[in-house]
Amino acid sequence: MALKFKGRIEDDPVIRNLLNAMPDDVKKSFTEKQLTYLKTAVASRQWGSHPVDLRGTVKGLKHRYYYVFLAGKNKRELSRREERMSQLVQAGILSLFLTLSVLIGLLVLYVLKSALGINLFEGFSLGLWDWINT
Repeated sequence: MALKFKGRIEDDPVIRNLLNAMPDDVKKSFTEKQLTYLKTAVASRQWGSHPVDLRGTVKGLKHRYYYVFLAGKNKRELSRREERMSQLVQAGILSLFLTLSVLIGLLVLYVLKSALGINLFEGFSLGLWDWINT
C-alpha cells in the first residue's frame, strides 16, 4: 500500500535527493506511482527517533570512523536466531554485572575489615589498607 502525499511527489526532499543521484533519462522514466512506492520503501528504512541516540566520529591514523549507539523499545519481530542471541547477550551482561558487584562488595568488606583492625590470617595482608592510608 502506497502513502498519499500532498503536492507533487517530485518535490519531496527524499525523492529529490534520490532522483539527483540518477542520470536524466532514468529520472524521467519513473511514474508518480513508482515514485510514491519508492518514497514508502525509503521511509520504512529511516531510523526514526530513539530515547538514546548517540552519534559521532573518531579520527583514526588514516581515516575517520563513525559510531552510532541507538537504544529504545524494540518494535520488531525477532527471528529465532535473533531472539537466542538477545538472550545470550542479556545473560552475559547480567553475569558481568553480578561479578563486578560481588568483587566490589568483597573489596568494600576487605577495606572495612582492615579499618577495624581484624586480621583473618596472621602476618598476611594484601596491602590495600596501607595503600589507602598513604
